[in-house]
Formats: sequence, C-alpha cells, structure tokens
Amino acid sequence: MTRSDPSHPTLFSPLRLGDIDLANRVVMAPLTRNRATHGNDAPNALNVEYYRQRAGAGLIISEATQISQQGQGYVWTPGMYTAEQVAGWRAVTDAVHAEGGKIIAQLWHVGRISHVSLQPGGQAPVAPSAIPAKGKTYVESGFVDVSAPRALALEELPGIVADYVKAAENAKAAGFDGIEIHAANGYLLDQFLRDGTNTRSDAYGGSIENRTRLTLEVVDAVVNVFGKGRVGIRLSPVTPANDARDSDPQPLFAHLVARLDEAGLAFIHVIEGATGGPRDFLPFDYDALRKAFRGAYIANNGFDRASAIEAVASGRVDAVAFGRLFIANPDLVDRLRRDSALNTPEPSLFYGGDGKGYTDYPTLQDAAA
Repeated sequence: MTRSDPSHPTLFSPLRLGDIDLANRVVMAPLTRNRATHGNDAPNALNVEYYRQRAGAGLIISEATQISQQGQGYVWTPGMYTAEQVAGWRAVTDAVHAEGGKIIAQLWHVGRISHVSLQPGGQAPVAPSAIPAKGKTYVESGFVDVSAPRALALEELPGIVADYVKAAENAKAAGFDGIEIHAANGYLLDQFLRDGTNTRSDAYGGSIENRTRLTLEVVDAVVNVFGKGRVGIRLSPVTPANDARDSDPQPLFAHLVARLDEAGLAFIHVIEGATGGPRDFLPFDYDALRKAFRGAYIANNGFDRASAIEAVASGRVDAVAFGRLFIANPDLVDRLRRDSALNTPEPSLFYGGDGKGYTDYPTLQDAAA
C-alpha cells in the first residue's frame, strides 16, 4: 500500500512510498547548489559529504540533474549522461545508503531556461515554442538573461524521451532508489504543459491532452526502467517561476494527475503556491489532486514544523518536503522531532563555491560538543 495508514500517522512515522520504505515523512527537496566538478559536471567528494550529512531525511530527492548537455541551464550543475557523472553519483548513493538513508534522482531538462554558453556548440536552447522567457540563469560570470530558444521539431521529441531513458538507466546504475521526473518550475516538461509557453499546432500542442503528451511519454519510458513503484513526478500548478504561465491550470493538472494515477506512479510532489513564495499565490484546489491520485502526495513550499505536523496528521498529505531548512540543518529531522532551534541559511552561499555554506552548518551534536 502506498498511501499511509489512516490511523494517526505523524511526520515522524514510517511510510511506504511505492516500493521504497521511508523511516519518516520528512523529505529533502531537490536543491540546486552549483557545486559539481568544474569541467565534467560530475559529483565530487564535497557533494558526497553534503548528501551523507542529510541522510536522516526519510527521503532525499537529489538536486536537479540534467539528462544531457542540451538539458543544462546553469553552470556547475550535475549531469547523468557520462561515465564520470555516474561514478560520482555512485559515491553519493553509497554514502547515503551507508547511513541508512534513501535517495532518488531528480531528472531534469531545462528547455528554454538556459544560455548559449551552456549549450552544445553554443546553439540556442530548445523549447516547445520559440517564446523567450523573462528570466535569468547562472553562468560562470554570474546571473545573465536566458537566451532566446528555438522550437523543437516534431522529429526531435523521441530523442528527448530517449535521453530521459538513458539518464534513468544511468541513475539505476549509480544506485539510486528511484526517480523523480522534474515537470515543474517552468522547465521543459512544464513548458509543454502550459499554454503560455506551448503554442504548437501539432500533436504536442493545443488541447490539454496534447500538451500533457510528452510528459506522459517520459513517465511511461522511465517506468520501463525503474518500475512504477520507484518513479514519481514534481509538479507546480500555479508557480510563476521561470515565466511559467497557464490560462487555466486546474483542468490541466486534473487531467495530468488522473493520467499519472492510471500509470500507477509512487508519488506526486506538488509545489503548493509560488515556488519559494506565497502559498496562496493563485487559487488552486490541491485537495482535488490528492483525491484523484492513489499514490503518495508529497507537499512542498513554505512549511514549518507546526504546519508540516498538522498536514500529515490531518491526512491531507503523506509527507512534506523541505528545501531551505535542509540547506542549513543537515540534521533537520532530529531538530524537528525535538522541536530544537534551527540554523538560519545564508542565501549568498546557496550557489557555487566550496564547503562554506554547504557542508559546514553545525548539527545539534556539533553544538553540544
């Protein structure tokens, strides 16, 4: 059974998430930190320590990991398409498993949220339609405007799906417990979903059924690699992140989640509200998604200890994902359980750099010593 036992679950109760057994319902959200190895975008010893420190999470969802060079949108983010990258990730998963933790890989194609300096041969980024995004990306010189994209040709779409399959196979070889497909925050799959970014007139544009087609093809392909009990998806129905817009998100995501339920996925991971912003950014019925999906519902965005405990205890969600709190508190689960004080994250150290602001936040044990 994927969904929790209704008899008084708590934030700290075990949960069977599809085919993955979690020790608690505190999930570490995917967090871009731009600390992969310069030159080959492979995880390194610093990344291993970062994830090892946070293995007390019921589940770690890795930072967004590009499925190809074309899928990269920011400098020094890790990939899942070369032997060096797979070896780097294997060291990460081994360290997390040695601490008794569980970790899944978030697979990512950024689509139009990229820059020509990051693309193969300096080419334009790709998107469902040639609509430039109003937004920034992060390159070696700092934050810059994203580059104008070109529209993907119909005959290119099977290659995108194939890149997801290869990345999933690599993630399996690297020892991950499962996969989260990134279909949120205005990246490629989300761009196909939304009528503000997808103006295609072929089988991948226009109707809701057409706009969800690529995402569902990716889901089916990745399930063939890992099995449906080890695959989930991240969604952000109303977020404006990366210039994501849709004229009527409720029926769009109702249709998508109904299809994801039919596919038997282990979980949906839903950003409620604006990513990193207000939860009530736009009206949306998240409970309708929860009721339409028989797998686990992981809620994300702006939760604190009290609201997370209430959300699980009420049965509204199965688990809660925390982002920034995990940056500054490697032992977050222990702190939440004890209701201990939390370290404050330093935003200036979020992206790039070394261990400062990455692996040097103290645990309760450190403080006691």
